Amino acid sequence: MIQIKTRILHNKAIQKHYFRLIMKAPQIVNSAKPGQFVNIRLTDTFEALLRRPFSIHKVKGENIELLYEVVGQGSEILSQRKPGEYLDIIGPLGNGFSYTLHVIHHTLHVLVAGGMGVAPLVFLAEKLNECKRKNTEEKTLVLIGAKTKSQILCEKEFKELGCDVRISTDDGSKGFKGKATDLLKHLLSAKSQEPSTIYACGPRPLLKEIVVISKRYNIPAQVSLEEHMACGIGACLGCVVNTKEGYKRVCKEGPVFDADEIVW
Repeated sequence: MIQIKTRILHNKAIQKHYFRLIMKAPQIVNSAKPGQFVNIRLTDTFEALLRRPFSIHKVKGENIELLYEVVGQGSEILSQRKPGEYLDIIGPLGNGFSYTLHVIHHTLHVLVAGGMGVAPLVFLAEKLNECKRKNTEEKTLVLIGAKTKSQILCEKEFKELGCDVRISTDDGSKGFKGKATDLLKHLLSAKSQEPSTIYACGPRPLLKEIVVISKRYNIPAQVSLEEHMACGIGACLGCVVNTKEGYKRVCKEGPVFDADEIVW
């Protein structure tokens, strides 16, 4: 974990309310893992005083890329920052996905994203794709869920990585009608190749359902929790969740946990 001033290279909307931010941060790139995040100081005033956490979306060369939605004061301020300006960031933070052991022993990985849950899963797909080059039997299936087709994110990025991408929308405007977890159950019930591991990120109800599914089909699952964070480094205890081993900090012991570890 380091604190640096990083220069903004790109910060533009990719569609309504959704932005892509690219920053030069070689020190963070060198140690970043899928599922980790950075904590950004947005202003030098009391406005939006606390840092805001953002999942690492992609890494390329010396740059890190974030994908974020404008939902409040902090993200609105971030959306107005311009290329050439500098941001004070801390990272990489948190506990990321564990995937290397599963890659060695298994061949099918399922990534389930609900809404903005796609953000950290693209980085994970990149790493799984690197492993695929060493083991041609490796396959990655990505399930992307959203309320409607206009909110589907990163479909093209996953496909460019060679992933098999399936879409679900609550209103049926694109792909399977229903939630991403409904699509997952549909695919599992078809008794095709069973996944080795499920990796999921999204709203809490989606993650809770992933736990039920993983137990029903006896498939290991890892979930990345979306919780409000204050300090981002484990000091304030503002993001604790109940686990079978007691309370744990999402920003420190998480945001990625084994699905059956959380007391829902």
